[in-house]
Amino acid sequence: MTWTIDQQLALTATEAVAAIQSGRLQAVDYVATLLDRAATLSMLNALTALNRDGALNDARRIDALPTHEKSMYPLAGLPIVVKDNINTQGLLTSAGTPALDTFIPTTNAPSVQRLIDAGAIIVGKTNMHELAFGITSTNFSSHAGPVRNPYNPSLIAGGSSGGTAAAIAGRIVPAGLGTDTGGSTRIPAALTGIAGFRPSVGNGGRERRYHNPNAVVPISHTRDTVGPMARTVADVAMLDGVMTSDGELPAVALTGLRIGLPAELWEGLDNAVESVARAALRRLESAGVTWVDVAMPDLLPLSEKISFPVALHEPIDGLRAWLIANNAPVKTIAEVALRIASPDVRRAYASVIADEFGAHYQAAMTTWRPQLQQLYSATFAIHRLDALLFPTTLLAAVPHDEINGSSTVSINGGAPVDQMKTYLRNTDPGSIAGIPGLSLPAGMTDQGLPVGIEIDGPTGGDRRLLAIGVALERVLGPIAAPVISRSNANTPVIS
Repeated sequence: MTWTIDQQLALTATEAVAAIQSGRLQAVDYVATLLDRAATLSMLNALTALNRDGALNDARRIDALPTHEKSMYPLAGLPIVVKDNINTQGLLTSAGTPALDTFIPTTNAPSVQRLIDAGAIIVGKTNMHELAFGITSTNFSSHAGPVRNPYNPSLIAGGSSGGTAAAIAGRIVPAGLGTDTGGSTRIPAALTGIAGFRPSVGNGGRERRYHNPNAVVPISHTRDTVGPMARTVADVAMLDGVMTSDGELPAVALTGLRIGLPAELWEGLDNAVESVARAALRRLESAGVTWVDVAMPDLLPLSEKISFPVALHEPIDGLRAWLIANNAPVKTIAEVALRIASPDVRRAYASVIADEFGAHYQAAMTTWRPQLQQLYSATFAIHRLDALLFPTTLLAAVPHDEINGSSTVSINGGAPVDQMKTYLRNTDPGSIAGIPGLSLPAGMTDQGLPVGIEIDGPTGGDRRLLAIGVALERVLGPIAAPVISRSNANTPVIS
């Protein structure tokens, strides 16, 4: 079979693996097509490092295997990208910050190694908000620049895993890895029309789904996690299954599924986002989903008491430990902070170094966080819920702030509000509680911008949550892909 470029670019991760395993598609041809795509779309600033020779060599090795051996690799020939704060052997891992712009790890993060062992091919590393401290991926470091949204390059792609999201949405690759502390896989997934998953973390012990000790440039050891991202939930589930050795997804029927709608996370939405999200609810209700209105009045107040006291205190020890464990080119947090390029991140790290939230950390971890976790547990139990559902973000993508990196936004013409807190509002609480969350596309606004909806589940219920996501996805379907103008490759347009 002869594959056109457009046919190759349209493949989902599961479709690509099936085609390569069967021999209908040569991995080397597919990888070459995607490498060309990456060059064509360099203006998106999605990638910080391209593994051209390594990816082509790995593809040739996959193609050389007999068919029966290819079938033994669940990700045979699958091209992926990896966020620039996740350790990758022989490839730059800078976390988008100048102090680490020469750091090349000698080993892979365990999650990355599991994907490689399953046959995945790393095409490159992806751009991000500097040190993962932001939700826009407007990076000021010289080798990066702002990640641009494939649906409109003047708009943010979300963050901090914006490069992974832009690469997947832009059809540079079908899947990849991001990281998530407060929403960093799910926010960019929502703004670029793909699926992004935050697995269970719990309190960071046995309930942590992916273990990557000292293999990810950290913010918070109790909140950080690697997270798979792809164009479909089924693709995300495939990556999750490989990283955890879990089997098939459980069967889920929409009829009788009880999903809670937390009132607090449906308030204050941009009108365009609410319109798309409500339309998705109607379609899913027609397919058999039962909606349960729930009130969680303490949700946002508890989240606010915990969020910054944890995220701005834990880097003090966490980043230092990572620098030492990895023999990084700098050894202290002060050396990293001194060279930060992005104004918003520089301000955040000033708070970290001053430990402005240190006095509140103990109460956040021993009093407020257990209360938040109990609130979620009680809500699931009392209402007999399979999941909670809400819009991933309060508004769709907005223009870059290329002066500050992140500043303010306005919702429905209202007064300016803090941009980072606004985008984090709905994703942050579940992150703090350590429960799994999945963002998937709900539809598009009249302006042609993607809108995401998130489902959260109880700690440890990751595979069932992904199965629910697959069932919802079958009803909602994919959104229109961003189309690159043939006459001007630097001008993405909506078809």
